[in-house]
Amino acid sequence: MVSYAAANPRGVLLWRIRIVLVFFSIALVASGLTAIPLEWELNVLAAALGLPRGADPQNYSGMEHWIAKVREGVCETGARYPFIAYGFDWLAFAHIILGILFLGPLRDPVRNRWVLTFGLIACVLVVPWSLVFGLARGIPIYWRLIDASFGALGLIPLWLARRWTVELESIFGT
Repeated sequence: MVSYAAANPRGVLLWRIRIVLVFFSIALVASGLTAIPLEWELNVLAAALGLPRGADPQNYSGMEHWIAKVREGVCETGARYPFIAYGFDWLAFAHIILGILFLGPLRDPVRNRWVLTFGLIACVLVVPWSLVFGLARGIPIYWRLIDASFGALGLIPLWLARRWTVELESIFGT
């Protein structure tokens, strides 16, 4: 009996490409949407770390210090200058738009391979961007590495999608 993969290698490649791109797009949009309820998320994270409301960051160290400090900054800024959060709204919007960008390769990966290359370049640039600007803004190294990991992890599905797209094109053309 002939396996499905042997009988339909084009379909298998398209399925693989689409699976990793759907995963990547959902992760991209979801990570962007987390920028909107930032104050609520920080309160949840602080509570999970055992930090009471209004906790003085100076009384803590490490991750607890950082989360208390960020929460304090976001809450105070939100109370006095709520329009600053508009920047986070636009950050979320950009993530959604970038997620939409990957609909092209979902439909026709060969014709839209440039989107995959663009995504790979963006993922690579996340690493120095987070390290350089994080340092300039006083972000602790462990948090910069978390931010950089989003770019490093994003490389995996995009690299696979691009590799399979090149394979698809070499076997079946455009």
